[in-house]
Amino acid sequence: MKKFLNSVDSALSESLDGFVAAHSDILALGPEHKFVRRKSLKPGKVALISGGGSGHEPLHGGFVGFGMLDAACPGQVFTSPTPDQMVAAAAEVDTGAGCLFIVKNYEGDVMNFEMAAEMSEGIQQIVTNDDVAVEDSLYTTGRRGVAGTLVVEKIVGAAAEAGASLEVLKALGERVNAVTRSMGVALTSCTVPAAGKPTFDIGASEMEFGVGIHGEPGRRRDTLKSANAIAEEICTAILGDLGDAARGPALLFFNGFGGTPLMQLYLMYNSARLLLEAHGVTIARSLVGSYVTSLDMAGCSITLTRLDDELARHWDAPVNTPALRWGV
Repeated sequence: MKKFLNSVDSALSESLDGFVAAHSDILALGPEHKFVRRKSLKPGKVALISGGGSGHEPLHGGFVGFGMLDAACPGQVFTSPTPDQMVAAAAEVDTGAGCLFIVKNYEGDVMNFEMAAEMSEGIQQIVTNDDVAVEDSLYTTGRRGVAGTLVVEKIVGAAAEAGASLEVLKALGERVNAVTRSMGVALTSCTVPAAGKPTFDIGASEMEFGVGIHGEPGRRRDTLKSANAIAEEICTAILGDLGDAARGPALLFFNGFGGTPLMQLYLMYNSARLLLEAHGVTIARSLVGSYVTSLDMAGCSITLTRLDDELARHWDAPVNTPALRWGV
């Protein structure tokens, strides 16, 4: 599998150097490449810190900036960052109001962020678990945290920018997570650079329903179906899980896994939009693009977040990050 590399060992540090250089008006790089942080910190604001294995870009570093995260800690590809990375990031960006960790529900992430919180003071955390595909997987106890993590980071980030307290932000993040559901489908595997071959084998006429963002198995392997049929199965699972709470205004976030053209994402978005509207969902806000990826995997995920006036206001609030930017 062809990759743009100088060496596998230096790929992450070189990528981070390029990333921060390309967005030097927004970002600064922490010592020893341990974290990426906002270039300009806001005194007295609760600091938001997230992170996880690399390979999901722009999650999380691409969401560092005004209106979202204050720092992101990148691990090696599909590998959790270490506790010392989070401790260093917290010490760098805490301006006196405390820190909130936003953590995807993967066992390595949860364990390492918890250790970092125990080693520091003034830290609370939110664990996202929006994936409805499976209750337990190779990497988690309970549901996985996937693309819905972006929604939590954006809404909580806006409230933090407006001056909300640590306790209010933690409660808000948990509320957003509770009304957010996601599920994905893969058409191909991803290829981890160090492995040099696909993570799993999948036939040319097959797809994996409910795949995780590391390429871990989902609900089942099936033959490739039409876009409408794929959207129907995913939307049915999401609606069934949300129940009556799904009816009314919502954010529809259609996410690509890194190897799916935008044209196909919009086609799939349209299929999902029509199905959801037929079931009483009002698509009040939309986001379409590859934001929570799995290296070069072809596939996509659908995330639905039930909105009230407060959540919609925070979603609409100005944001200025490398990957999300509006209202500024």
